Amino acid sequence: MFDSIAVVGATGAVGTIIRQLLESRRFEAGRFTFLASSRSAGKTLEFTGRTYTVEELRPECFDSVDLAISSTPDEVARDFIPEAVRRGCVVVDESGYWRMDPTVPLVIPEVNPDAVDDHQGIIASPNCSTTQMVLAMKPLHDAGRIRRVVVSTYQATSGAGLPGCRDLDGGTRAQLAGEDYRYECFAHPIAFNCIPQIGSPKHKGYTSEEMKMVHETRKILGDESIQVCPTCVRVPVANCHSESILVETERKITVDEARKLFAATPGIVVMDDVDKKVYPMPINCDKRDEVFIGRIREDISAPNGLAFWCVSDNLRKGAATNAVQIAELLRARAASSSHPA
Repeated sequence: MFDSIAVVGATGAVGTIIRQLLESRRFEAGRFTFLASSRSAGKTLEFTGRTYTVEELRPECFDSVDLAISSTPDEVARDFIPEAVRRGCVVVDESGYWRMDPTVPLVIPEVNPDAVDDHQGIIASPNCSTTQMVLAMKPLHDAGRIRRVVVSTYQATSGAGLPGCRDLDGGTRAQLAGEDYRYECFAHPIAFNCIPQIGSPKHKGYTSEEMKMVHETRKILGDESIQVCPTCVRVPVANCHSESILVETERKITVDEARKLFAATPGIVVMDDVDKKVYPMPINCDKRDEVFIGRIREDISAPNGLAFWCVSDNLRKGAATNAVQIAELLRARAASSSHPA
């Protein structure tokens, strides 16, 4: 179906994982192209036993490309993706720029696969914190219709890119040595600290990261009535976002039913035995593609509430894995039916 595939932002943290996934999952194409900014152009990388030279991202790069999987800053996605689409390329986009565009489907393959059929050249992948929450919400929403969600996130520094990771490492080393450290990414020290702001101030004191969770959740589930109250916090963890989630449903869902619903959902792994101290933690979910759920319990303050703990690798299912899964979904639907690519 796809004779030519491009990975845009191929040398970044997410782009590197996209390359690894395309290789390990044996995504076939006649030709692969790897694109990045001028800073990375000319570098070489290994892929499926061959050496490739990274090319500078330019509109003409897409003249013979069927599919692009892209991880770039918003302003880059804003400028280059329409050029790629005009040249006949389908783009799976990791940036935040196109997510809320009404003409662009926002897709988690396990949740709303049919949405890809309505694409007009662009398919958006959701924000990392939204992706793991909505995948966890999906079986509960189908079974009992979620009316309200209260979520607190504990987001790893990898979500802020390489500068965030450098701040965690450098700041921690400096603090332990009793030395000063000049933070390049965070406005406050992240070492031995939690920062209760991710993104810029937006609606009624909520941040841009928090409002993404509100708007993206409703769009993916196709239900504007769902109420979402998010608090997003940056924590001194290298990788994997954790979330404390409380949902209220129209129909009561018991803990046993919820555990069965989670276990039956593709992409979810249940780790839930508090007596044996078994529950998901970033340290045991790192470099995994699933969403992990534990600490499942009834809300003792409301009759139809259910609380649980959710952890996922934000660079994988929260970004690279979901994008590659969208590409696989496009390929499968085109191969099995008349759905256009």
